[in-house]
Amino acid sequence: MEAAPGKEDVPSSPGEQEGADEKPAEGAQADHSGVQESKTSLPKESLIAEEEEEELEQVESDVDQIHAEEDVEEQHDPEVRSEPEKRPEKVEKKISETFYYKYEDLYSRPFVTEDSGIPINLLTLEHSFGYDCMRTVNLLMMDSQTLLYIAGNHVVLLDLKTKSQSYLRSSSGGGIGVITAHPTKQYFAVGEKGKKPNLIIYEYPSLRPYRILRGGTEEAYVSADFNHSGTLLASVGSNPDYMLTIWDWKQEKIVLRSKAFSQDVYKVTFSPDNEEQLTTSGTGHIKFWKMALTFTGLKLQGALGRFGKTAVTDVIGYVELPDGKVISGAEWGNLLLWEGGLIKVELCRAGHKPCHSGPVSQLILDEGELVTVGKDGFVRVWDIETVDAADTVDETGLLEMEPMNELLVGKNVSLSFMAKVHDHGQPIWYAQDANGALWKLDLTFSNITRDPECLYTFHSGKIEAVSVSPVTYLMATTALDRSVRIYDFISKSQLSEIKFKQGGTALTWAPRVVNPKGGLIAVGFEDGVVRIIEVYDPKGLAIVAGRTNTGKAEMNLKQAFKPHTTAVTALAYERNGDVLATGSKDKTVFFFAVEDKYEPIGFICVPGPVQALQWSPPSHVKSTLLVLCENGFVLQVPAPHPEEEGPMSTYQIKNLPTQYFHFYSIKSRIKLEEEIARREKKKQEKEKAKLEWIKQQQEMGKQVEEEPEEEPEEEEPLPPLYIPEEPSPILCGFYSTPGKFWLSLGGYDSGFLYHCVFSSDEYHDNFENRQDEPFEVIHMEDTDDNPIHQISFCTSKLLMFCGMQNGALRVYPLREKDLSANTLKEYWSFSVHDNDYGQIQGICSSYDDRFLITCGGDGNIFAFNILSPEDVHKELKAKIPSPRSGLEKEKAAEDIEDPNAYSIEKAKQKKEYEQIMKKAEDKKSKKREELSALRHEFLSLLQKNQELPKHMQLHREQYEMDHRIFEELDRQIAQRIQLMQKEMAWEQEKHLTGLQKLQNRYKNKPTDDYENPKDAQDIEEAQENMGDYKLKTAADYRVPEHKRMNAEKKMMQLASLEVLIHEKKANMNKQIMSLRDLKVSIIDEIKCLVQELKSIQAALDLSEQLPLPPIPQLHPDEVPEKKFQFDSDILLKFKHEQEAKAKLQEQLEGSPSFGVFRERFLHGPSLRETEPVTRAASVRSMKIVSSVVTEQPKVFEIEKAEPTETELEILKREKIRNIYLQETLIKRINALVINFDAELRFLRHMKLKLDVQMKCADLCHITWFEELLLLKNFEKHEDLLQGRVNTLLSEQKAMQQKLNSYLAQMKDRKYEIAKLQDCEESLYATFQASLGENNKFARFLTKVLKKKIKRTKKKEVKREADKEDESEEESDEESSLESDEEDSGSEDEVFDDSVCPKSCDEALFQNTVQLREKRLDIEDALTEQKKVADNLRKEYDALAKKAKAVEASLDTAEGELEAFQREKQQRLNELHVVVPLKLHQVEYLVNGGIPSDFSQALVFTNQSLEYLQKRIVDLQNENIMQREIFKKARQQHKQLVQDKKEMETKIQRLEEKCNQLMMTKFGRLVDLEALQAHSVNTRLEELKVQMMEKEYVHSQELKEWEEKILDLQQQLMMLTKENTSKLQQLNQFCLEKQQLETKLDSLKNDLGAEFQGPRSTDTMEKDRLQSVFNCMAYETALLEEEITLLSRKDVRLREELALLSRKNGYLFLQPSPSQDSETPTETFPISTPERISSGQSAP
Repeated sequence: MEAAPGKEDVPSSPGEQEGADEKPAEGAQADHSGVQESKTSLPKESLIAEEEEEELEQVESDVDQIHAEEDVEEQHDPEVRSEPEKRPEKVEKKISETFYYKYEDLYSRPFVTEDSGIPINLLTLEHSFGYDCMRTVNLLMMDSQTLLYIAGNHVVLLDLKTKSQSYLRSSSGGGIGVITAHPTKQYFAVGEKGKKPNLIIYEYPSLRPYRILRGGTEEAYVSADFNHSGTLLASVGSNPDYMLTIWDWKQEKIVLRSKAFSQDVYKVTFSPDNEEQLTTSGTGHIKFWKMALTFTGLKLQGALGRFGKTAVTDVIGYVELPDGKVISGAEWGNLLLWEGGLIKVELCRAGHKPCHSGPVSQLILDEGELVTVGKDGFVRVWDIETVDAADTVDETGLLEMEPMNELLVGKNVSLSFMAKVHDHGQPIWYAQDANGALWKLDLTFSNITRDPECLYTFHSGKIEAVSVSPVTYLMATTALDRSVRIYDFISKSQLSEIKFKQGGTALTWAPRVVNPKGGLIAVGFEDGVVRIIEVYDPKGLAIVAGRTNTGKAEMNLKQAFKPHTTAVTALAYERNGDVLATGSKDKTVFFFAVEDKYEPIGFICVPGPVQALQWSPPSHVKSTLLVLCENGFVLQVPAPHPEEEGPMSTYQIKNLPTQYFHFYSIKSRIKLEEEIARREKKKQEKEKAKLEWIKQQQEMGKQVEEEPEEEPEEEEPLPPLYIPEEPSPILCGFYSTPGKFWLSLGGYDSGFLYHCVFSSDEYHDNFENRQDEPFEVIHMEDTDDNPIHQISFCTSKLLMFCGMQNGALRVYPLREKDLSANTLKEYWSFSVHDNDYGQIQGICSSYDDRFLITCGGDGNIFAFNILSPEDVHKELKAKIPSPRSGLEKEKAAEDIEDPNAYSIEKAKQKKEYEQIMKKAEDKKSKKREELSALRHEFLSLLQKNQELPKHMQLHREQYEMDHRIFEELDRQIAQRIQLMQKEMAWEQEKHLTGLQKLQNRYKNKPTDDYENPKDAQDIEEAQENMGDYKLKTAADYRVPEHKRMNAEKKMMQLASLEVLIHEKKANMNKQIMSLRDLKVSIIDEIKCLVQELKSIQAALDLSEQLPLPPIPQLHPDEVPEKKFQFDSDILLKFKHEQEAKAKLQEQLEGSPSFGVFRERFLHGPSLRETEPVTRAASVRSMKIVSSVVTEQPKVFEIEKAEPTETELEILKREKIRNIYLQETLIKRINALVINFDAELRFLRHMKLKLDVQMKCADLCHITWFEELLLLKNFEKHEDLLQGRVNTLLSEQKAMQQKLNSYLAQMKDRKYEIAKLQDCEESLYATFQASLGENNKFARFLTKVLKKKIKRTKKKEVKREADKEDESEEESDEESSLESDEEDSGSEDEVFDDSVCPKSCDEALFQNTVQLREKRLDIEDALTEQKKVADNLRKEYDALAKKAKAVEASLDTAEGELEAFQREKQQRLNELHVVVPLKLHQVEYLVNGGIPSDFSQALVFTNQSLEYLQKRIVDLQNENIMQREIFKKARQQHKQLVQDKKEMETKIQRLEEKCNQLMMTKFGRLVDLEALQAHSVNTRLEELKVQMMEKEYVHSQELKEWEEKILDLQQQLMMLTKENTSKLQQLNQFCLEKQQLETKLDSLKNDLGAEFQGPRSTDTMEKDRLQSVFNCMAYETALLEEEITLLSRKDVRLREELALLSRKNGYLFLQPSPSQDSETPTETFPISTPERISSGQSAP
């Protein structure tokens, strides 16, 4: 371990120290609030003694002035301002370039509780094994030998040659966000995390802190970059401020600052060619910045890049070009060229392939070339000139180009960042792999280019588990990157690595009792698999050919099993090593017997996902397992015994005693009790202070008056109890004593350690509804928002290690082995892993408690010394376990690679299910066989019955054993049917109801436009089949719409044809195979029959034996699937033949006849070479035959006596029987062969028919394919024409809709005009009726009515010049009116039309004026309506012209489309179609013979030809019918013409008569229709006048009634006020009464015994009060009655009020009886005020 950086390089003389002590700590003091390490303040800073003391004082004043100026700037102007503008008069004082900070005074130290006695160096960092490869940039090269990267709260300096590490620790303890190097590599910057983090500049290689930049962001730095000259530094902060800051870093001064964006920012850089330009990028954005000098000073101006049509993407990598353009990468792998804030072009590879298969993480300009780094593992080099000059060529915005060179670093490589360094003049690149590696690359792309070299490999992402060997200094780790690694933390190296298909989630090292050598680990994976892995030293293996034992350590898979279906979360060995328990997220815990091969015992189900497992320690009597579930459940189960479990169908253990604990939150109650105690304490302190004050006053001799008790202050209500809806997750726990355990929880219940206990009655309770509370609670300091995730103890149990959520490590010294509140007050804390995402996943101490290992979610693994000197460690060495004997000879264990493989339980269930199904199938098959045998027996009986004579045959009914069996079956079936009907009754009723509704709905009368479908079908058929139809070859043939063919329809036809061909062929193949199978079965049956025949013939004489029928054989072509099937006999024979052939060839090589023999041998192969299958079949058949022959029973020769007659008879009968059986068997064999031959002939016939069909189908396919090619050529042009037609159709439809709307509006306007004209006519009629007869002022009033007055309108209406003249009717009226006015002018000159003349009725004059106003209103409205109608007419005419143009265009387009269709049809007609015909189908003869040219012939189907012939007859009959109809119509036409002439003569005669009558009556011809239209209906006008008079009378009457109502309302209001005042008086009386009663009661209670007797004064007072009470009661009744009367709004109100009268000093109220009430009326006598008393006044 190297010394801490800076200790040796920074001198500390007494003079320097003294100066540093004098200098205040504002230079290095940082705000560390909220960070654990900030509890101890930092020491003061020191200076380097390179100048005199005066200069030192000057530097101190410079620093003070600079920080004072920064504080002022932050307070007054958070915006960016230029320093010269703010302080133009002031001379700036600069920090000396020789000023340095002291590292020992900066770096954060562990926190130790005060006065605890815990040494601050309790743990010392020994080595960092991990690498945070998930950071975007975590690689910095300072020279060819030194590599920097961030590891939690440290910056690791890795020496690539010696592989040693040195560390720089963060100053705040909050973590490190970014590191970046100065262009000269003399400095590097470290941006930290935490509250108000620092940005520290270190000098390299001395590693002395050079500058500290403060106030750049709120929480963390995410990116930083020096400008090209190195004078400025740009930094970007994280959430919440995202502050972009430009620093004059040497003076620790902010130059400019601005908010970069509102979302995450990944990167900031200066432009290498223009230092006034910057670029930032991040989530969904890229932003271009300029440092611009404005009239208010220097400002940062940012322009956000606009993506335009390109999809928005996160920008991770980009680079600035010399001309100001920017190239960035996209998430989909392309490159975006930005210019002026817009995307100029998007670059891709040929064929629109992306530049990278994934996000582009980095872009670099290197020696005139553009280098891109991708997540796909490729590094590609592009021509920068081509990229810079790129521009779009089409609407896609894409430009294709190819890289000049590319390098694939490796498979499963995801590059994030590359850094370049020169080594001996050669450029070397170091690359960061997000999948956990550091690579060394050579990008020279020459003949001597070296392959990529992987320098280091690490875990990728979060470390899931870690465990330490129980016997040596080895540790094992696993992660989701699917690897398991072994480390030696003494030699600080990785020993071995093994990878699997799934990621690891749990790991434990087997204890010594399981493996004394310490070479066994158990690893759980995310797919539920557990693997047992051996770790061994390969040097201990026996040397085997092909193996070199050069590695330090190796791992071997010993066993793999899958107990779970989801991720394994916990593994634990029982204390005796007999049982392994595994827990998973699938809510199960599985137990295995630990032997040489792990055997499953069983599993239990738990209420939630398993978080942790722990077996009871050896100090406990019983061996029990503590199961911690995420959802708040804790279980305790004993270790199961394998011998107790017998063979069962499942591994689930159901009778295992289980104790449950369901955590119930008490944190809210604890907080409430603390709040109550705090308030009580506050009260006590206040009371104590008051008593002390009184005591002091009394001691001073002052009189202290007793103050009245103050009212208690209103306290805030206590917070309510809160129980989280979702239980807080259990993070970790451990046993304390038997049945008791400690828990650490997250979420709401964090901040405490809870001591819990299992109750004794928990074995069979309903555990889901339990609410168990801990009996003891210990508060853990600063853990409310930072819970404990891991707890571990050292071997001696004297130290408790806690892993926190923020990546900090805590150590609690345990003076007592049991935990208590006093024990856990003192602790040691140190921030190790990343504070944001580096929560500690595992803590382990070595077997001898010398080392501590931690792993976190940031991918880092740290090893610490535990109070042990480094000199002792140099003597230590890790011992790798030796391999077990015979390991090198063992076969590799079978691994489970399929993530969907069955678990142990599922496999067992599947096996059990298969066994059950097999048994069921066997039982079914036996039953089927029995039924089949019975059925055959029954059929044979039936056949024998048929063979018997008819008089001996049995009827079918006689075969039934008992008819009741069938009756019972029928009854059961009927019951089932009835049950099913009951079950389906509701559904049946539902559907019946729906059917009835549908029927009722459609019973209604159809609409007027209803068409009978049958009629429509007949009309369509007639239109298709009737009329003058041309042939397709005719020039004027029109292709029907439904028969038009395009490429898509033709492709569908071809597809359907191919499907049909395939179905036909497949069906034929199926029939052939079935026939082949039939032949195989027949051959087998014939063989059996022949065998039986031979056994029968063995008992017959040779003369009686018939020849055996031949056994058919299978031809090799009938079994093509067996062509390549061989058995061992055939192969051995083939081998012997080849060997013999080789020997023969060797013998003949020397002979002269070898060539001739060889030629014959080659041209004449043996039968065994050509037909091995046939030979093998024949050999097998011969074996079978020979075996059958040899299996004849041996006949022992014994002496026989002469047979008796009985024996001869028996032999004779046996002989007859054998002969009969022989003939029967031969007939059977012949019948089988004949039947098969018949089937074969029938199939051959079908095959021939199919061949014909297939040939026709092939011809049709060729024709259709040629048509398809032709249609594809026409498709584009046809689509254009069809699209044009569709566009015109839609346009025509839209115009037609507009025309219809215009027509509707015009119709409405006509209706309004007619309505206004009717109003005008009725107005004149009303005027004439009002004049009456012989009115001398009729002419004057008519003039007044028709006078034209110029009136002001709200909106002036101007007539246009081109407006059409008004109708003739209106002009005639105006002319007549004007003539009337002119005629009457001379007569009425004496009258003024604005003043009513004398003796003229004033009402009539006013009525005329009102009618004139109405007339003018009607005329204005009529003018407006006509104008609107004219405008609508013009718009309609213009749109109609457009519609005609569109219709013409549509006709043209349809004509072009029709012509195109005709041309397409002609081209299709030109294709040759092959139609195979038989001779009898040809009826086209020339001179009695078949012609050689059929080009003029037509091909019809028989059906079509018959239809045409029938159609000829139909047309002839139709012609006859039409002639008859025409004849009748002609006669009818003649009659109608004659009738028309007669009617015209009659009409002419009547018109002449009418004219004569008009001349006689009117003296001229008059238009009677116009006259009728202008005539006045006198009766109607009289009724209108009467209606007006009635309306006037009624209006006057309404006015009178309204005035009466107002008067009554006023009276009601007055009475209501009076009533209200009386009610108030009544209320006052009630209150007085109540007070008097109260006083009376009190007087009664206070009187003594001597005054309890009756007194005369009391009696009088009582009588007086009783009279007052009676008076009040009467007044109350009176007031209530008045209220009732006043609430009624009735005209009889006055009358009822008048009923009040005075009688004999009393008021009597006699209300009138209500109509709704039947109760009799009563009078209420009320005493007047004079009668009450002389001294009182009644209200």
